[in-house]
Amino acid sequence: MDQQQLMMMLPGLKPDELMVIQSATAGMNENQVRQFIAMYSGSRKDGQTLLLLSLVGLLGIAGIQRFIVGQTGMGVAYLLTWGFCGIGTIIDAVNANKMASEYNQTEAMKAANMVKMMTP
Repeated sequence: MDQQQLMMMLPGLKPDELMVIQSATAGMNENQVRQFIAMYSGSRKDGQTLLLLSLVGLLGIAGIQRFIVGQTGMGVAYLLTWGFCGIGTIIDAVNANKMASEYNQTEAMKAANMVKMMTP
């Protein structure tokens, strides 16, 4: 599957995420790539969503962005400390795209491994 098709199937795909997906799907047939995209598209996160959740954290629900990316321990720490007195929440708002990118990279590898295990 070429870059154009991948970009159409996954809206908002950034170049670094595209490279991760291409390496994760290397050697897969078209059916496997479609299975991968179905799995991955349901779990990937957008940097703007994490930014908005971080900003919501400044208003009272600190740490929700950490729960969304699967960092439960940090989410609880943020809740109990009001986002480390707001400083951690501000840092997360600044680094929202990086946090989303790291999460998406991990999820892409998980989805690729699942697809490879499911098909002989």
